[in-house]
Amino acid sequence: MNEESKHQESSPEPAGRTDRRVRADAQRSVDALLDAAKAVFATSGVDAPVREIAEKAGVGIGTVYRHFPQRSDLVAAVFRQEVDACAQAAAVLAAEHEPGEALARWMQRYADFIATKRGLASALHSGDPTFDSLPAYFQQRLHPALRTLIDGAAAVGAARGDIDADDLLSAVARLCMSANDDKPDHARRMVALLVDGLRYGATSSKDGK
Repeated sequence: MNEESKHQESSPEPAGRTDRRVRADAQRSVDALLDAAKAVFATSGVDAPVREIAEKAGVGIGTVYRHFPQRSDLVAAVFRQEVDACAQAAAVLAAEHEPGEALARWMQRYADFIATKRGLASALHSGDPTFDSLPAYFQQRLHPALRTLIDGAAAVGAARGDIDADDLLSAVARLCMSANDDKPDHARRMVALLVDGLRYGATSSKDGK
């Protein structure tokens, strides 16, 4: 081995590359924690032991608290991630399905989102300042996503155009929260009936609406 090769092997990794690797490793840990927390919260609620989340993510307790010093920080991060995923699903569904079907499928997607947030409502009203910005974040991300789907469905006569997106979000949330835990399909059936009702009085823009 020549001196140049020895020098290359012994030279430290460039600082920029090291920083990128550290950031990538940290992001993987955060992603694993959020995925684990999402799964644990869905089955055990937001008060589930942090150790259970750490074990499912394959990290130590210290890693959890390094990224999320308080439980509320982790709950808020999971909530934002799920809201983002739900909002992004609107564009995906609109690209893959007819407008009326896209709206119906997104409503069920939103219902699933609400149904898996056991204990979140009480957490949001706990007075913890970490949660203060979440209701506004929810509205800012989901209202325009749903509004776009409603407008698309209304344009082809698959839904009424005078539907208020916030009213619809609230209606689905109430249906899901009132559903019995031992009847997991109940909320989905109720949401399907609600979607059917959105078609009452609908007219296509091509019909001169």
